[in-house]
Amino acid sequence: MAKGGRRKSGQIFIILALVLILVLAVVAFLMKDRIFPPPDVVQELPTQGTVEQEMVDIVVLTQPVSRGDAITDDMLAMIPYPKEDMREGLFITNRQDVAGKFAKIDLVDGVPLTTNSLTDIPLGSYASAQIPAGMVAISMPISKLTSVSYGLQPGDHVNIIASFNLVDLDADYQSILPNLNTVVNAPGAVERTATGETDETKITTNTITVDIAGAGSPVGRIEIDPALGETGPLYVIPSEEQRPRLVTQSIVQDAIVLWVGDFPLDGNIFTEEEVVVVDEAASVEENEIAPPAKTAPSNITLIVLPQDAVALNYLMLSEAELSLALRSTGDEQQTSTEAVTLQFIMDQYNIPYPTKLPYGMEEPAENFGFKAIELEDMPVPESQTPQ
Repeated sequence: MAKGGRRKSGQIFIILALVLILVLAVVAFLMKDRIFPPPDVVQELPTQGTVEQEMVDIVVLTQPVSRGDAITDDMLAMIPYPKEDMREGLFITNRQDVAGKFAKIDLVDGVPLTTNSLTDIPLGSYASAQIPAGMVAISMPISKLTSVSYGLQPGDHVNIIASFNLVDLDADYQSILPNLNTVVNAPGAVERTATGETDETKITTNTITVDIAGAGSPVGRIEIDPALGETGPLYVIPSEEQRPRLVTQSIVQDAIVLWVGDFPLDGNIFTEEEVVVVDEAASVEENEIAPPAKTAPSNITLIVLPQDAVALNYLMLSEAELSLALRSTGDEQQTSTEAVTLQFIMDQYNIPYPTKLPYGMEEPAENFGFKAIELEDMPVPESQTPQ
C-alpha cells in the first residue's frame, strides 16, 4: 500500500514539472522580440535640439616654410577653429599679422601659426637662435682631460675651472725676479772749470762705468751665519730660476654647451645621411668604402654671460689651463668654491710637512737591481728537455 502511494506522488511531481516547462517555453516565445531584438531593429533615442558650436578663423600655412624664410600672403589660409578651445594669444587670427614675418623654425603646411613661431627680423645662424637673450657664445680649446673625456654634448651644463701659474715681477721692468747683477766702476771725482762772463765756476762730476757684457748673475741677498764667526756676511744668490706658484679656481658656473668641435661651414648642423654611389662595374672590394675616421674635437663653444666671455678671453690669451666639469641634469645650484693652492691642499687634507730626517728612501732600481730574464731565454733543465 505504501509503495503504491509513493509511486503515485512521483508521477504527480513529474507531471507538474512538465507543465511548468511548457508554460515557460510559451512565455519565452511570446516575449522573444523584447528579450532578443532582431539586428535590423534600431532603437531610436530621444533627440534633443543641437547647439551650433561657435567657431573662429585662424591662420595656417598652405605650404612648407624653412627656418628663416619670409612668409608672404599667398602662403596663408584661414580655417575655422572652436572658439571654446581658443586661448588668448594661442593662434594668430589675422593674416596681416603674419605677412612679411620670418619663420623661427621649420614649419609644415597646414600648421596653425603662433607668435612664438615667427619673428620680425631676419634670423642669423642656427647657433645664434639657441643663445638666450643677454648671453653670448665663446669657443675655447679642449683636450681629453679638460672635456670630461670628450663626453660633453650640446645642451650639457658645465663649470669652468681655470688654473694658472703666478710669479714675482719687478714692478718697473715687469720682468721675472730675481734681477741680474752687473759690474759698476766708479773711478772717482773729476773736476772741470766752466768759464762764464763774470766769474769761473768749478763743477765736480762722477764718472760711472757699467759693464753690460759682464751681466748675468742674479741679484741675491746678504745673510749673517753665526756659525762662521767673524768671517763676515754671506751673499746668497738663487740656485735656479723662480718657480711659479700654481692656483686653481672655479670661475664660471652653469655654462651651456652650444657645440662640440667645429661648426659645419655651410651652417647646417643637422646630420645628413651619407649617400654612397655603387659602381656596378667595379669589384666588391672597390665598392667597400671605409667609414671616415673620427677625430677628437679640439675646441668647444659655450654659452656664458658677456662678462664671463671677456674673462675667458683674457685667460686664453694668458695661456691659462681651462678645464670643464660636467653638471648633473637640471642642477642650477650655484656653489661657492675656494681657490686651491699648495697651502690649501696641505691644510684641507691634513697633509703634514715632512720632517727633515738624517735618512731617506732611495728610489729602487728596476727589479731591485736584478736583470729581467725573458722566459724563452731561461735555461731549460735537462729533465724537462723534450725528447
